[in-house]
This record gives sequence, C-alpha cells and structure tokens, in this order.
Amino acid sequence: MILKFNFFPILLVLVSLSCTSVRKLKVNNITETFITSQPITKNSHAATLVELEPNKLMAAWFGGKYEGAKDVGIYFSVYKDKKWSAPLNLVTPLITQKDTLPCWNPVLFKSKSEKLYLFYKVGKNPREWFGAMIVSDNNGNTWSGPKYLPDGILGPVKNKPIETTPGIILCGSSTESIGDNKWRVHVEKYTEATESWQKIAVENNKEFEIIQPTFLVHSPNKIQMLSRSKHNKLISSWSEDNGKTWQETDSINVVNSNSGVDALTLSDKSFLLVNNPLRMGNDWFNGRNVLDVEYSKDGLYWSKLFDLENQKEGEFSYPAIIQTSDKKVHILYTYNREFIKHTTFNLK
Repeated sequence: MILKFNFFPILLVLVSLSCTSVRKLKVNNITETFITSQPITKNSHAATLVELEPNKLMAAWFGGKYEGAKDVGIYFSVYKDKKWSAPLNLVTPLITQKDTLPCWNPVLFKSKSEKLYLFYKVGKNPREWFGAMIVSDNNGNTWSGPKYLPDGILGPVKNKPIETTPGIILCGSSTESIGDNKWRVHVEKYTEATESWQKIAVENNKEFEIIQPTFLVHSPNKIQMLSRSKHNKLISSWSEDNGKTWQETDSINVVNSNSGVDALTLSDKSFLLVNNPLRMGNDWFNGRNVLDVEYSKDGLYWSKLFDLENQKEGEFSYPAIIQTSDKKVHILYTYNREFIKHTTFNLK
C-alpha cells in the first residue's frame, strides 16, 4: 500500500501551526486481511464492528445472492489472537405473510451495562424496511430472539450509536420516502432501563438529502453528526445539549461520492473519518474506487492521512471504524461486494 499525505502550503503563521499539528499524527503498523478468503455468500456488504473484550472483536454484515435478495441474512465472525473465525449465520430472513424479507445494515454496539446489541433492518428495500434487534448478555455466545422496534423506529441505520449518558443510547437514523425518495436524518434515543424509544428531529431548513449519520463527541454536551448526502459533500449537524436537539445543518468541505462513511472520536479535539472522497458519477457505484482515512481537530476541516484503497475501478465502501482498548484503530469495509476487508493501524 502506498501512503499519500496531503500537506498544504504554509502561508500564514496560524495555518503553519495547524498543518504542523496534523503532520505530527503518524500512522504505523498497518495490517490488512480479509475476514475470510472464501466467502460463504456470493455478496457481502455493510460490515459493523465491536470490541467484546480486550483482544477480542466481533464483526457482522449482511450476505446473500445480492443486496435485497430473499436469501440475505446477517453473518458474523469473531477476531481473537489476530485471526477471524469462520463466518456463521446469525439472523435469517424473515418469513411473513407468505413472503420472505431480507436483512439489511447490521449495527453492533456494546453498552456500558455490558449488553451487546445487534440492530438490523428487515424489508424489501430501504424505503419499506423496519427495525429489529437481538440482545446478548454474554458477549454474543447466546442471543435473544428478534425484537421488532416500534412503528417509525429503525434503530441505527448504518453506524454505531453513542452512549454519553449511561443507559441512554443515541442512534443515528434516517428515512428514504417511498413516493419522492426524500432522504432525511433523525436521531433515536433508546433508554435501556425502560426499553423505550424516542424519535428526535434534526433541523434541516435547507432540505439537504441526507442519510446514514455518524457521531463525533466534542464535549459532554456538544455532539456533531456527519451525514451522507446527494450533494457531493458531507452534511454536518450539531447538538449543544447532549443530543436532545439538533441544529446548524449545513455542508462542509468534505467531498463524498454519495457513499456511506463512519467516524471515530479519538479525543475531544481529535477525530478520524473513513470516506470515499470523490464526486458522484452516473452510476451509484462511481466514486467508490477510492476509500481514505482523514483526520480533523474540529470536525469541519479534514486532511487525508492515507488511502485504504485507490484503484481505477472497484467498490470499496460502507466502512466501520473503532478504536480498541489497546488504542489500535480497526476498520472494516466492503471489498467489491465479495469480501469484508479488515485494516488495523496505530497512531502516534
């Protein structure tokens, strides 16, 4: 892999200080592997990742003949001793009313109460799907049966939730309307003690077409949301009250090819983003041939650290990023819809 660093001309003292701080962040000990070199389904997509305990991770994704096919279920693998276990099926398609509905977009999350959640969607397509989850009290050794979420609640649509207040899980969610295919984001608050859900609106006065938000935590009360859009750029929204209300929805100068992103809070002034940094093309998959890791100190201005993939063609998309207890960064992403690729690295 060739690492490409973007450094900007030093024109002013303030710019110089900013660029110097970015240069000090170094990436080393990069490793790359596939969860499996022999996928058990023809199509694999939308991976999610969680740390179960030190040096032990779990990944999940949906797989089947193709996205939306009636055989699409949720599969998982466990990472231990630097090896991935053989993938196994965890959730099968739902058979209901003489029809079979595929699964979509699993999201793993382990709460501070030690509950392990797998949120996912069920339905013919993203305009008609509904939310579901299964829960484990023993790190995924056994799971509850499927619990279908209340009407109008989808759970986290693509990216991991956050839990800034113990027992309160904030999920970035979104809808795609049936008639006019409008994309809109919102937040869903899950309260563990009561197993209840609350839907929270996100101000969108400019009517951006946005879905699949991911969170950055700037302080105990200040949270930023970054969303995928149809506008060739990421869209940012802000909460100053720990997720109760959301405002200031606007574009930022981060190019994105209408593809899913994920972000990671390293500290209150240090963030990572995994992004397809090209403009949209004529087809939905155009621009997904480059996937990079970017760094920011404020969530607004981002600099590329390195490319995960940079090829003339191909689809490298739908990333998930976490930092484990040993401070190593782990990223999963779709590799040409056939494999789930795993990249790890350290930061200095």
